[in-house]
Amino acid sequence: MNASVIVPAYNAALTLPACLNALVLQNVPADIAYEVIVVVDESADNTLAIAQSYAQKYGNIRVISDGRLGKSGTRNRGAQHAQGEILLFTDADCHPQANWIAAMVAAFADPDVVGIKGTYLTRQTHPIARFVQLEHEERYALMAQQQTIDFIDTYSAGYRRDIFLANGGFDMQLTYSYVEDQELSFRLARDGHKMLFVPDAHVYHQHPTSVWAYARRKREIAYWKALILQRHKARRDTDSRTPQSLKVQMGLALLAMPLLPIALLWKRVRYVLVMLMAVFNLSTLSFLAFGSHRDMGATTAALFMLPIRAFALAAGYIAGLRDWQGETVRQFLDNEPGVLKKVTSDE
Repeated sequence: MNASVIVPAYNAALTLPACLNALVLQNVPADIAYEVIVVVDESADNTLAIAQSYAQKYGNIRVISDGRLGKSGTRNRGAQHAQGEILLFTDADCHPQANWIAAMVAAFADPDVVGIKGTYLTRQTHPIARFVQLEHEERYALMAQQQTIDFIDTYSAGYRRDIFLANGGFDMQLTYSYVEDQELSFRLARDGHKMLFVPDAHVYHQHPTSVWAYARRKREIAYWKALILQRHKARRDTDSRTPQSLKVQMGLALLAMPLLPIALLWKRVRYVLVMLMAVFNLSTLSFLAFGSHRDMGATTAALFMLPIRAFALAAGYIAGLRDWQGETVRQFLDNEPGVLKKVTSDE
Protein backbone atom coordinates (compact mmCIF):
# COMPACT_ATOMS: atom_id res chain seq x y z
CA MET A 1 0.00 0.00 0.00
CA ASN A 2 1.33 3.43 -0.98
CA ALA A 3 0.75 6.60 1.04
CA SER A 4 1.28 10.29 0.36
CA VAL A 5 1.84 12.54 3.37
CA ILE A 6 0.75 16.10 2.60
CA VAL A 7 2.18 18.93 4.70
CA PRO A 8 0.86 22.45 4.04
CA ALA A 9 3.44 25.03 5.11
CA TYR A 10 2.86 28.77 5.55
CA ASN A 11 5.59 30.82 7.27
CA ALA A 12 6.66 27.57 8.91
CA ALA A 13 10.45 27.99 8.99
CA LEU A 14 10.63 27.47 12.74
CA THR A 15 8.61 24.25 12.86
CA LEU A 16 8.94 22.56 9.46
CA PRO A 17 12.38 20.97 10.06
CA ALA A 18 11.16 19.02 13.11
CA CYS A 19 8.09 17.87 11.18
CA LEU A 20 10.11 16.66 8.18
CA ASN A 21 12.75 15.02 10.38
CA ALA A 22 9.97 13.05 12.07
CA LEU A 23 8.48 12.04 8.73
CA VAL A 24 11.72 10.78 7.18
CA LEU A 25 12.45 8.71 10.31
CA GLN A 26 9.18 6.80 10.32
CA ASN A 27 9.15 3.10 11.21
CA VAL A 28 7.01 1.53 8.50
CA PRO A 29 6.53 -2.10 7.44
CA ALA A 30 8.24 -3.25 4.27
CA ASP A 31 4.92 -3.36 2.41
CA ILE A 32 4.31 0.39 2.87
CA ALA A 33 5.94 2.92 0.57
CA TYR A 34 5.36 6.61 1.21
CA GLU A 35 6.18 10.02 -0.14
CA VAL A 36 6.06 13.41 1.56
CA ILE A 37 4.62 16.38 -0.33
CA VAL A 38 5.29 19.80 1.17
CA VAL A 39 2.96 22.42 -0.29
CA VAL A 40 4.43 25.82 0.48
CA ASP A 41 1.78 28.51 0.70
CA GLU A 42 3.56 31.71 -0.44
CA SER A 43 5.56 32.41 2.71
CA ALA A 44 7.46 35.52 3.77
CA ASP A 45 10.18 33.54 5.55
CA ASN A 46 12.50 30.82 4.21
CA THR A 47 9.96 27.99 4.41
CA LEU A 48 10.39 27.22 0.71
CA ALA A 49 14.19 27.04 0.94
CA ILE A 50 13.97 24.68 3.92
CA ALA A 51 11.51 22.41 2.14
CA GLN A 52 13.66 22.35 -0.99
CA SER A 53 16.76 21.46 1.02
CA TYR A 54 14.97 18.42 2.42
CA ALA A 55 13.76 17.45 -1.05
CA GLN A 56 17.36 17.53 -2.31
CA LYS A 57 18.49 15.32 0.55
CA TYR A 58 15.62 12.80 0.60
CA GLY A 59 14.28 11.20 -2.54
CA ASN A 60 10.76 10.69 -1.21
CA ILE A 61 10.13 14.38 -0.45
CA ARG A 62 8.61 16.67 -3.07
CA VAL A 63 7.90 20.40 -2.86
CA ILE A 64 5.07 22.31 -4.52
CA SER A 65 4.89 26.10 -4.50
CA ASP A 66 2.05 27.68 -6.47
CA GLY A 67 1.48 31.01 -4.74
CA ARG A 68 -1.09 31.79 -2.07
CA LEU A 69 -3.61 28.96 -1.90
CA GLY A 70 -4.91 28.99 1.68
CA LYS A 71 -5.63 25.99 3.89
CA SER A 72 -8.01 24.14 1.59
CA GLY A 73 -6.03 25.05 -1.51
CA THR A 74 -2.67 23.79 -0.28
CA ARG A 75 -4.08 20.47 0.86
CA ASN A 76 -6.10 20.00 -2.30
CA ARG A 77 -3.07 20.79 -4.45
CA GLY A 78 -1.01 18.21 -2.61
CA ALA A 79 -3.77 15.63 -3.06
CA GLN A 80 -3.93 16.30 -6.80
CA HIS A 81 -0.19 15.62 -7.14
CA ALA A 82 -0.14 12.64 -4.78
CA GLN A 83 0.87 9.21 -6.06
CA GLY A 84 -0.26 7.21 -3.03
CA GLU A 85 -3.64 5.53 -2.79
CA ILE A 86 -3.83 6.79 0.80
CA LEU A 87 -3.60 10.51 1.59
CA LEU A 88 -2.25 11.39 5.03
CA PHE A 89 -2.37 14.96 6.30
CA THR A 90 -0.43 16.61 9.09
CA ASP A 91 0.60 20.19 9.75
CA ALA A 92 4.00 21.86 9.58
CA ASP A 93 3.88 22.56 13.33
CA CYS A 94 3.27 18.89 14.15
CA HIS A 95 5.85 16.24 15.01
CA PRO A 96 4.50 12.76 14.16
CA GLN A 97 5.62 9.85 16.30
CA ALA A 98 7.74 7.20 14.60
CA ASN A 99 4.80 4.79 14.15
CA TRP A 100 2.36 7.44 12.90
CA ILE A 101 2.29 6.42 9.21
CA ALA A 102 2.13 2.71 10.05
CA ALA A 103 -0.76 3.24 12.48
CA MET A 104 -2.67 5.43 10.04
CA VAL A 105 -2.25 3.14 7.04
CA ALA A 106 -3.15 0.03 9.07
CA ALA A 107 -6.65 1.43 9.65
CA PHE A 108 -7.32 1.23 5.90
CA ALA A 109 -7.04 -2.57 5.96
CA ASP A 110 -10.82 -2.43 6.20
CA PRO A 111 -11.84 -1.69 2.58
CA ASP A 112 -14.94 0.18 3.75
CA VAL A 113 -12.95 2.79 5.65
CA VAL A 114 -12.49 6.03 3.70
CA GLY A 115 -11.28 8.37 6.43
CA ILE A 116 -9.41 8.24 9.73
CA LYS A 117 -8.34 10.56 12.53
CA GLY A 118 -5.36 10.36 14.89
CA THR A 119 -4.51 12.27 18.06
CA TYR A 120 -2.50 15.12 19.54
CA LEU A 121 0.17 14.81 22.21
CA THR A 122 2.16 17.63 23.79
CA ARG A 123 5.33 17.97 25.85
CA GLN A 124 4.41 21.46 27.03
CA THR A 125 4.26 22.34 30.71
CA HIS A 126 2.36 25.64 30.45
CA PRO A 127 -1.04 25.31 32.21
CA ILE A 128 -3.04 26.70 29.28
CA ALA A 129 -1.37 24.33 26.82
CA ARG A 130 -2.04 21.45 29.22
CA PHE A 131 -5.68 22.55 29.43
CA VAL A 132 -5.92 22.47 25.62
CA GLN A 133 -4.46 18.96 25.63
CA LEU A 134 -7.01 17.93 28.25
CA GLU A 135 -9.78 19.28 26.00
CA HIS A 136 -8.56 17.03 23.21
CA GLU A 137 -8.29 14.03 25.49
CA GLU A 138 -11.88 14.47 26.64
CA ARG A 139 -12.96 14.38 22.99
CA TYR A 140 -10.77 11.36 22.28
CA ALA A 141 -12.45 9.52 25.15
CA LEU A 142 -15.82 10.39 23.61
CA MET A 143 -14.79 9.22 20.13
CA ALA A 144 -13.26 6.00 21.45
CA GLN A 145 -16.74 4.92 22.55
CA GLN A 146 -18.10 5.13 19.00
CA GLN A 147 -17.74 2.58 16.22
CA THR A 148 -17.51 5.28 13.55
CA ILE A 149 -16.92 9.04 13.59
CA ASP A 150 -18.00 12.07 11.58
CA PHE A 151 -15.23 14.50 12.53
CA ILE A 152 -11.63 14.41 11.26
CA ASP A 153 -9.04 17.10 12.04
CA THR A 154 -6.26 17.66 9.53
CA TYR A 155 -3.40 17.61 12.03
CA SER A 156 -3.61 13.80 11.90
CA ALA A 157 -5.94 12.78 9.09
CA GLY A 158 -6.15 10.15 6.39
CA TYR A 159 -8.40 9.57 3.35
CA ARG A 160 -8.55 7.23 0.40
CA ARG A 161 -7.31 9.36 -2.47
CA ASP A 162 -10.02 8.34 -4.95
CA ILE A 163 -12.81 9.17 -2.51
CA PHE A 164 -11.15 12.45 -1.53
CA LEU A 165 -10.79 13.57 -5.14
CA ALA A 166 -14.25 12.37 -6.19
CA ASN A 167 -15.82 14.41 -3.38
CA GLY A 168 -14.00 17.61 -4.26
CA GLY A 169 -11.56 17.63 -1.37
CA PHE A 170 -11.65 20.53 1.06
CA ASP A 171 -14.14 23.26 0.19
CA MET A 172 -12.27 26.19 -1.38
CA GLN A 173 -14.95 28.54 -0.05
CA LEU A 174 -13.52 27.77 3.40
CA THR A 175 -9.86 28.04 2.50
CA TYR A 176 -9.14 30.78 5.07
CA SER A 177 -11.31 29.33 7.82
CA TYR A 178 -10.61 26.89 10.65
CA VAL A 179 -13.40 24.48 9.69
CA GLU A 180 -12.59 23.13 6.23
CA ASP A 181 -11.69 19.77 7.80
CA GLN A 182 -14.94 19.63 9.77
CA GLU A 183 -16.99 20.37 6.66
CA LEU A 184 -15.34 17.59 4.62
CA SER A 185 -15.92 15.15 7.48
CA PHE A 186 -19.58 16.08 7.73
CA ARG A 187 -19.98 15.79 3.97
CA LEU A 188 -18.47 12.31 3.86
CA ALA A 189 -20.55 11.17 6.84
CA ARG A 190 -23.69 12.57 5.24
CA ASP A 191 -23.03 10.43 2.18
CA GLY A 192 -22.63 7.28 4.27
CA HIS A 193 -18.84 6.90 4.20
CA LYS A 194 -17.17 5.04 7.06
CA MET A 195 -14.59 6.91 9.15
CA LEU A 196 -12.64 5.71 12.17
CA PHE A 197 -10.76 7.11 15.16
CA VAL A 198 -7.18 5.78 15.41
CA PRO A 199 -6.01 6.57 18.97
CA ASP A 200 -2.49 5.19 18.45
CA ALA A 201 -1.63 7.59 15.61
CA HIS A 202 0.02 10.41 17.59
CA VAL A 203 1.49 13.74 16.56
CA TYR A 204 3.12 16.14 19.00
CA HIS A 205 1.97 19.76 18.85
CA GLN A 206 2.61 23.16 20.44
CA HIS A 207 -0.74 24.29 21.84
CA PRO A 208 -1.43 27.98 22.54
CA THR A 209 -0.14 29.38 25.83
CA SER A 210 -1.87 32.77 25.58
CA VAL A 211 -5.44 33.28 26.77
CA TRP A 212 -5.96 35.77 23.95
CA ALA A 213 -4.66 33.40 21.25
CA TYR A 214 -6.80 30.59 22.61
CA ALA A 215 -9.98 32.69 22.79
CA ARG A 216 -9.41 34.21 19.34
CA ARG A 217 -9.06 30.77 17.76
CA LYS A 218 -12.21 29.50 19.49
CA ARG A 219 -14.14 32.53 18.30
CA GLU A 220 -12.99 32.02 14.70
CA ILE A 221 -13.91 28.34 14.76
CA ALA A 222 -17.41 29.11 16.02
CA TYR A 223 -17.79 31.97 13.53
CA TRP A 224 -17.20 29.66 10.55
CA LYS A 225 -19.06 26.78 12.19
CA ALA A 226 -22.20 28.91 11.99
CA LEU A 227 -21.81 28.78 8.21
CA ILE A 228 -21.11 25.09 7.68
CA LEU A 229 -23.95 24.05 9.97
CA GLN A 230 -26.33 25.67 7.50
CA ARG A 231 -25.19 23.03 5.01
CA HIS A 232 -25.03 20.22 7.57
CA LYS A 233 -28.06 20.82 9.76
CA ALA A 234 -27.97 17.24 11.07
CA ARG A 235 -24.74 18.09 12.93
CA ARG A 236 -26.30 20.94 14.90
CA ASP A 237 -27.53 18.61 17.62
CA THR A 238 -24.55 16.30 17.88
CA ASP A 239 -21.36 15.08 16.28
CA SER A 240 -18.86 12.45 17.30
CA ARG A 241 -16.37 14.95 18.75
CA THR A 242 -18.30 17.62 20.66
CA PRO A 243 -19.37 16.94 24.27
CA GLN A 244 -22.99 17.92 24.93
CA SER A 245 -21.86 19.77 28.06
CA LEU A 246 -19.97 22.22 25.83
CA LYS A 247 -23.19 23.14 24.03
CA VAL A 248 -24.91 23.70 27.37
CA GLN A 249 -22.07 26.02 28.41
CA MET A 250 -22.32 27.97 25.16
CA GLY A 251 -26.06 28.36 25.70
CA LEU A 252 -25.53 29.68 29.21
CA ALA A 253 -22.91 32.11 27.91
CA LEU A 254 -25.38 33.34 25.30
CA LEU A 255 -27.95 33.96 28.01
CA ALA A 256 -25.45 35.76 30.21
CA MET A 257 -24.01 38.11 27.57
CA PRO A 258 -26.92 40.59 27.33
CA LEU A 259 -27.46 40.48 31.08
CA LEU A 260 -23.95 41.54 32.06
CA PRO A 261 -24.35 45.30 31.38
CA ILE A 262 -27.88 45.31 32.81
CA ALA A 263 -26.66 43.69 36.01
CA LEU A 264 -24.58 46.78 36.75
CA LEU A 265 -27.79 48.76 37.19
CA TRP A 266 -30.38 46.20 38.26
CA LYS A 267 -29.80 44.09 41.35
CA ARG A 268 -32.31 41.39 40.44
CA VAL A 269 -30.44 40.66 37.25
CA ARG A 270 -27.37 39.91 39.32
CA TYR A 271 -29.29 37.12 41.01
CA VAL A 272 -30.11 35.69 37.58
CA LEU A 273 -26.43 35.80 36.64
CA VAL A 274 -25.51 34.03 39.86
CA MET A 275 -28.00 31.28 39.02
CA LEU A 276 -26.62 30.95 35.50
CA MET A 277 -23.12 30.74 36.93
CA ALA A 278 -24.20 28.00 39.30
CA VAL A 279 -25.69 25.97 36.45
CA PHE A 280 -22.54 26.60 34.40
CA ASN A 281 -20.37 25.28 37.22
CA LEU A 282 -22.51 22.16 37.45
CA SER A 283 -22.09 21.59 33.72
CA THR A 284 -18.29 21.59 34.11
CA LEU A 285 -18.15 18.90 36.78
CA SER A 286 -17.75 16.03 34.31
CA PHE A 287 -14.78 17.75 32.65
CA LEU A 288 -13.18 18.58 36.00
CA ALA A 289 -13.63 14.99 37.17
CA PHE A 290 -12.14 13.71 33.91
CA GLY A 291 -9.17 16.04 34.24
CA SER A 292 -8.53 15.39 37.91
CA HIS A 293 -7.48 11.83 37.06
CA ARG A 294 -5.07 13.01 34.36
CA ASP A 295 -3.59 16.44 35.05
CA MET A 296 -4.45 18.49 38.13
CA GLY A 297 -2.56 21.52 36.83
CA ALA A 298 -4.65 21.56 33.66
CA THR A 299 -7.80 20.95 35.68
CA THR A 300 -7.01 23.97 37.85
CA ALA A 301 -6.49 26.09 34.73
CA ALA A 302 -9.86 24.82 33.50
CA LEU A 303 -11.64 26.67 36.30
CA PHE A 304 -11.05 29.98 34.49
CA MET A 305 -10.49 28.68 30.94
CA LEU A 306 -13.88 26.96 30.60
CA PRO A 307 -15.87 30.23 30.97
CA ILE A 308 -13.49 31.92 28.53
CA ARG A 309 -14.04 29.08 26.06
CA ALA A 310 -17.81 29.27 26.38
CA PHE A 311 -17.95 33.05 25.88
CA ALA A 312 -15.50 32.96 22.94
CA LEU A 313 -17.45 30.22 21.17
CA ALA A 314 -20.80 31.88 21.87
CA ALA A 315 -19.56 35.26 20.63
CA GLY A 316 -18.16 33.72 17.45
CA TYR A 317 -21.30 31.74 16.74
CA ILE A 318 -23.58 34.76 17.20
CA ALA A 319 -21.32 36.83 14.93
CA GLY A 320 -21.47 34.05 12.35
CA LEU A 321 -25.26 33.87 12.47
CA ARG A 322 -25.31 37.64 11.97
CA ASP A 323 -22.91 37.65 9.03
CA TRP A 324 -23.65 34.37 7.27
CA GLN A 325 -27.07 34.93 5.76
CA GLY A 326 -28.81 35.92 2.58
CA GLU A 327 -27.01 35.60 -0.75
CA THR A 328 -23.71 34.56 0.86
CA VAL A 329 -25.30 31.48 2.40
CA ARG A 330 -27.23 30.65 -0.77
CA GLN A 331 -24.00 30.68 -2.77
CA PHE A 332 -22.29 28.49 -0.19
CA LEU A 333 -25.15 25.98 -0.21
CA ASP A 334 -25.41 25.94 -4.00
CA ASN A 335 -21.68 25.52 -4.64
CA GLU A 336 -20.62 22.30 -2.97
CA PRO A 337 -17.11 21.18 -3.93
CA GLY A 338 -16.91 19.58 -7.34
CA VAL A 339 -14.73 16.73 -8.56
CA LEU A 340 -10.99 17.34 -8.25
CA LYS A 341 -8.76 16.23 -11.09
CA LYS A 342 -5.65 14.28 -10.18
CA VAL A 343 -2.48 15.78 -11.71
CA THR A 344 -0.48 13.16 -13.57
CA SER A 345 3.30 13.11 -13.59
CA ASP A 346 3.54 14.46 -17.13
CA GLU A 347 1.35 17.52 -16.54
